Amino acid sequence: MNVLYAASEAVPLAKTGGLADVSYALPKALKQRGADVRLIMPKYEEIPERYASRFSRIGECNVTFGWRNQYCGLLMAEIDGMVVYLIDNEYYFKRSGLYGYDDDAERFVFFSMAVMEAARYTGFKPDIVHCHDWQTALIPFLLRTRYAFDPAWAYVKSLFTIHNLKYQGVFNMELIKELTGAGDDLFDYDGLGFYGDANCMKAGIGFADKLTTVSPSYAEEIQTAYYGERLDPLLAYRREDLTGIVNGIDESYYDPMNDSSLHTPYRSSLSRKRKNKLDLQAELALPQAADIPMIGIVSRLVEQKGFDLLAAIIDELLQEDVQLVVLGAGEHRYERMLAEAAERYPDKARLWLGYSDRMARRIYAGADMFAMPSRFEPCGLSQLVALRYRSVPIVRETGGLKDTVRDYEEAAGSGNGFSFSNYNAHDFLFTLKRAIGLFRDEKKWKEIVDNGAREDYSWNSSAKKYMDMYEQLLACRKEQETWPVTS
Repeated sequence: MNVLYAASEAVPLAKTGGLADVSYALPKALKQRGADVRLIMPKYEEIPERYASRFSRIGECNVTFGWRNQYCGLLMAEIDGMVVYLIDNEYYFKRSGLYGYDDDAERFVFFSMAVMEAARYTGFKPDIVHCHDWQTALIPFLLRTRYAFDPAWAYVKSLFTIHNLKYQGVFNMELIKELTGAGDDLFDYDGLGFYGDANCMKAGIGFADKLTTVSPSYAEEIQTAYYGERLDPLLAYRREDLTGIVNGIDESYYDPMNDSSLHTPYRSSLSRKRKNKLDLQAELALPQAADIPMIGIVSRLVEQKGFDLLAAIIDELLQEDVQLVVLGAGEHRYERMLAEAAERYPDKARLWLGYSDRMARRIYAGADMFAMPSRFEPCGLSQLVALRYRSVPIVRETGGLKDTVRDYEEAAGSGNGFSFSNYNAHDFLFTLKRAIGLFRDEKKWKEIVDNGAREDYSWNSSAKKYMDMYEQLLACRKEQETWPVTS
């Protein structure tokens, strides 16, 4: 089974969010199950030199799209046992950052076309191309249109994974027509047309053979108007081809027993874990006390992540005997809100503005609780990392948070965290206070932590489900290959 895994980012090469973690860990897990999975992504300027220097050039060509004729280099290396291809074009990708440029439409149409052309130079014939989010969503569309009769792509099936439906790659329709060379008939309601514009995400949803998203609950949610971001009619139409599969984490990458960022390695020992809290408190100049409950947050500071709820209750929360440590960056109003809270409560709150992998790991290890009051959350990886580091998640019941965190029930002794259903600041505050109260009951708190420790957050189960999806696609491919040829 040969799978070409097309993504716009992957650790350890380039990362802006959870997609990069998935693009590293899922192919590794699939390889362990016998699939030959090879990753292809752009050659960004920010790829660390220690990795960039390992790539060798194996081919080059020109990619023609619209009126453009752009150079494309194909590089290859083996990273952590996986073959990785990079698409090299300095005009499009030798820039600071991955996204957010005025010509992102042109950049990722080029990348999609380059993936199609690069197949001629890899010596690798994929059975399946697995694409992710809007940046690669045009590949299933190209398979059905421009490359429908190309021998290099004969019988190749496509799988498209939606990581976050909110970000769709919506651009001017005339621009996308010109870039792709597709005719007017492909930009109507059944094609890429989207309220007068063109929608790249819609191309993946409409033209891929199978669809997945990153949790069963999110798969159901996005078929409704509230979560569907105006694509719910199409997703509901394709419900038979849509499957929700919860993400996992690479447990060797996130391992509190072997994490150089931590003061004290640990597995399930709360006493050893709390040494990391004391060390984090010292670094952040907070009062050092193991018995003060610490709430951690590692997140983009945006409304989706529930920071409007936190803003509404932060003063009341910080009246409690508690510490709040937040790492992230995003909307200015939330950065200011958290910075001002840290000024008002210098012994209780800290904001680390920006991103630091080292500090993120120290927060996962040092915090007793980890808050994710998201408005919506396709899957979420932070709650899984928190559970791995024995920090108890406090979440809103939506998407993957609902699928991975179960509210603690004292009578039954069940549950691995705390949750609330309504997107309401007071419900969030009530849940936080409930968790703070139970933290002071050492026996019950250990029970919650132990419940989480018994669960498998690796890619083992999810990789098996992806392999099942691949097998379904291969069965369709084999059936197609046996169809009689008619003149």
